[in-house]
Amino acid sequence: MKYLVASMLVAASSVAAARPAPLVSIPSHDGFFDNIAAHCGKAYEGKVSVDNAAGPSSFAGKKLVMHVRRCNERELQVPFHVGDDASRTWIITKTGSGLSLKHDHRHKDGSDDKSTMYGGHTLDAGFANAQSFPADQYSKELFVSQGIPQSMGNTWQMYIYPKQFSYRLVREGREFRVDFDLTKPITPPNAPWGYED
Repeated sequence: MKYLVASMLVAASSVAAARPAPLVSIPSHDGFFDNIAAHCGKAYEGKVSVDNAAGPSSFAGKKLVMHVRRCNERELQVPFHVGDDASRTWIITKTGSGLSLKHDHRHKDGSDDKSTMYGGHTLDAGFANAQSFPADQYSKELFVSQGIPQSMGNTWQMYIYPKQFSYRLVREGREFRVDFDLTKPITPPNAPWGYED
C-alpha cells in the first residue's frame, strides 16, 4: 500500500512539472504582436521610402513583398522578398521579457548565410503599433567578426497601422525604411529559401 501511494505521488508530481511555464507579456507587446498576427496568411507590396546609403541601392527596381506567413502564440515568421531573392525572414518572438526580432538569412539551397539570426530585443514597453529592437550582443559580435563594426549601433524598428506596415533600420549616419501598403493584399509568394509551403 505504501508503495502504491508513493508511486501515485511521484506520477502526480511529474504531471504537474510537465506543464509549461506561462508566457508572460505586457499589453503593448501583446498589442503589437497581435496587430501583425491579424494579417497572418496575407502578403503586401512595399517601396523604399528612405535610404541614405551612398551608391545604388540593391533594392532599386525590385518588387518588395512582405508575407505574414506563419503565426502562433509565441512566434511570427514574416518573409521579406526582394525581387527573386527569397533569402530573408523576419522572426518576431515573445520571450517572456519582451519581443525579439531576428533576421533569418538563407542561401537558395536552404543553408544558413554566414550573416544570419542577427537582430535585437525590446528594452521598453513601446507601443501597440511601434516597437524598437536595438542590436543584441550576439549581433554586435557577429558584426565585428564580419568587419562591419558600425552595425553594432543598429536599431530596427517596426510600425504597424491600419493602412501601413513599416520596417526601419537606423544607426548613426544611416537610415533605411520600407513601407508596405496594407490596404491592398497581393497573392502570397512561394516559401522563402530554407522553408517549406
